[in-house]
Amino acid sequence: MSKAPDGFHFVRGHIRRNPKPGRAKRMSGWMIAGLAAGIWLWGQVFGFGEAATTAPPAQPQPAASSPAAR
Repeated sequence: MSKAPDGFHFVRGHIRRNPKPGRAKRMSGWMIAGLAAGIWLWGQVFGFGEAATTAPPAQPQPAASSPAAR
């Protein structure tokens, strides 16, 4: 078996790149889409605090200051 180039090693007869230190695995697109769908479904089922909102202010009533002129 020949020697692997610098930065590579053999795994089961195949040449693989050496892992780089400090590289965290990033979230895939499917993971992000799943999280977004989960948040959306949570909002559909439980709502986002709609019951805790206050009622809109009552419409102002006209003041009865004087009778309407005919």
